[in-house]
Amino acid sequence: MLYHLGVFLQTVWGPARLLQSYTVLIALVLYTGFFVTNWILPKFYDILPHDRGREFTIKENAEAAKGKPTGAGSVFISIYALICIIFVPMGILQAGILILTWLTMLMGFLDDRSITSWGEYLKGFLDLVIAILTALLIYFFISRQNTDGNVHFWFPFISNPVNVHPAVFVAISVILIWASINTTNCTDGVDGLSGSLVLIALLTLGAVFYFILGHKDIAAYLLVPHLQDGAKWALMTFGFAGVLMGYLWHNAFPSSVLMGDAGSRALGYFIGVMVLISGNPLLIFATSTVIFLNGGMGLLKVFLLRFFHIKIFENIRFPLHDHMRKNKGWSTTQVLLKFMILQLLITVAVLGLFLKIR
Repeated sequence: MLYHLGVFLQTVWGPARLLQSYTVLIALVLYTGFFVTNWILPKFYDILPHDRGREFTIKENAEAAKGKPTGAGSVFISIYALICIIFVPMGILQAGILILTWLTMLMGFLDDRSITSWGEYLKGFLDLVIAILTALLIYFFISRQNTDGNVHFWFPFISNPVNVHPAVFVAISVILIWASINTTNCTDGVDGLSGSLVLIALLTLGAVFYFILGHKDIAAYLLVPHLQDGAKWALMTFGFAGVLMGYLWHNAFPSSVLMGDAGSRALGYFIGVMVLISGNPLLIFATSTVIFLNGGMGLLKVFLLRFFHIKIFENIRFPLHDHMRKNKGWSTTQVLLKFMILQLLITVAVLGLFLKIR
């Protein structure tokens, strides 16, 4: 909205042309998201459902969380949607992803406010439906943007983009999005942990979209495909980072509010989608390695035991943050800082590997 408004206003007031600068818009969307969320979120504490401790595996954490307002994702993601409408010059694909992000939040919020949990199988099935719809949507638009009508992935050690068969693209996309949703959800068990790790992922992806994939010359120098809408995706990503920081202001230990499934599932969904939009599914290691290890190994452990009666990691408690606190004696602050440090080290290493070894 503001981008297009700048076209008309600059004929009357010259500085209005700055509204067509993506650098200016990124600053506006980031700070607006932070300050609006930081100000508005506490006003919803009495309206939001309150946690009953059911999401936590360690008894003392269940008692600590019990009674706190949860489902805050419904607030900051709704703010995010409004901010995107105002600041981002969205095309159909961007609008579709925004709607699906909001729907993912809504499903999580309905579970947050339900008296009894929806259950693992129902939530897993709904996540699968969302992932399939998203994969088809992305393939439809990206294949039509490319001159050859195909979708391509770019990888380290390979100079040229690789054509991807539609069935392979959809399969990889569904697995990636579904896994990102559920591992991010499993990581939301320590004050500030899931939000902080996702914040690293959002800032990383925003920088990649804006400074590398969205910049024609830099993309050509690094031998990666130029993404025509890179600046738009960067704008959406930094906007999400802004509202997430506004939430984390209140979720810092000891937290006064929890994001609930409404927040964690939508955050995981968005990260998975942005990785796919980047054209390199392996970038998930730059954004979410710690999240996948923390929550994903637990999902794998349960899957193998439940369906194949195979036991792995018998002496390790999952999510991994519970193991570190219960078995290793780490404090909440230690878990948060050490997990963030690990992810930052991995992010720098993976980006360096992917972008320089071509």
